[in-house]
Amino acid sequence: MNEEKNINETNFKPEGKNNYSLFSRFSSKNKFYFAAILLLTILLSSFLGIAFGFMGGLFSQKIASRLGLNIINDKITPNLEKETDKQTVIRQESAVIDTVEKASPAVVSIVITKDVSKVRGFFNNPFFWEFFGDEYYKNDNGYETEKKEVGSGSGFIVSADGIIVTNKHVVSDTEAEYTVIDNNDKEYTARVLARHPYLDIALIKIEGKDFPVLDLGDSNNLKVGQMVVAIGNPLGEFANSVSLGIISGLRRNITAGSAFGETEKLNGIIQTDAAINPGNSGGPLLDINGKVIGVNVAVAQGAENIAFAIPVNEIKESVAQVRETGKISTPFLGVRYIILNEQIQKENKLPYAYGALILRGEKITDFAVVPGSPADKAGLLENDIILEVNGEKVTEEKPLSELLSLHRAGEEVTLKVWSKSKEKEIKVVLDEKE
Repeated sequence: MNEEKNINETNFKPEGKNNYSLFSRFSSKNKFYFAAILLLTILLSSFLGIAFGFMGGLFSQKIASRLGLNIINDKITPNLEKETDKQTVIRQESAVIDTVEKASPAVVSIVITKDVSKVRGFFNNPFFWEFFGDEYYKNDNGYETEKKEVGSGSGFIVSADGIIVTNKHVVSDTEAEYTVIDNNDKEYTARVLARHPYLDIALIKIEGKDFPVLDLGDSNNLKVGQMVVAIGNPLGEFANSVSLGIISGLRRNITAGSAFGETEKLNGIIQTDAAINPGNSGGPLLDINGKVIGVNVAVAQGAENIAFAIPVNEIKESVAQVRETGKISTPFLGVRYIILNEQIQKENKLPYAYGALILRGEKITDFAVVPGSPADKAGLLENDIILEVNGEKVTEEKPLSELLSLHRAGEEVTLKVWSKSKEKEIKVVLDEKE
């Protein structure tokens, strides 16, 4: 009976009560150990959860970074900053590549050959010179000569029938022969159509049809920092070499010299840091859209990445004339002058620091106003100052010759002139320079 009673008491649970707990099965000592273990387990679980969560976060960030993603507020989003930078670089590279692919077929190399005297060696005696090749022969003076490459340059095609723009100094030798080599290494004999009397440009022609051409852009709206591409034949060895740069300056005035001691004043030209070397002369300077904005013409000696190009707008009229008439018709006014500036104004107490002061030269035949010229017929006199041409000021940046070159022979222009202490306007019909 007692055993049955104990069993009944152990399993007894009063009806309607809910106060039976887990701890009721253990003694007080066992309850303490159990609570301690439970608390330790909770703390350890929390610590491990934090640690693994932190490590998992770092790992996921690295994976997301490699995939170009960001994890923000537990959400995976694209890494927009890196993706934008990558897309910008790709777009720039793609634009440059497109420009080069579009322009290169119309860029040519120009090889200059000439008959030069051959220095005979020990075995090349006068009696046996004819056995050493057909390229050797005697000129009118009896000296043995040979065909030899004496220079090179670059150019670009501007008409489908083979008209090419280059520098005048590239094709200045009237006794030399010129060979054009295109992008496919095909050779053409070239003839000079016209050499500009003021600008360092010339136009030559090769025979053929359906040649690729370059479009002429607009050099009036250029900005410093604008990206540009130069293509040419540097050093005469690396045809269709490409260099990338920016416009470093605008409307520069320099004096360019040649290896033969010749010098030329270049006004209002473009400065660029695109790599340009001897042999690049006459090649195109292109904007990022593949349009010609300049003709590469010179580099600064003793410096790196300082090169210059003639603005394309200065050659457009010449190209148009050659296409229409086969020659460059240069307008002629008939005055000798110097361009005024602040220093000349102060030294001579003149009323203007700009304009073209008409002066005679050192020789008695160096007239200030050429007799019978348009200037003479219009009544211009020595010591007059030509201030404007068709409303545009004559300055060092825009000299008289440049402003006149924008017009054709036979065209009437209006000159604003200071004469005998008064300003007046004179209309002049320009002649063609012979």
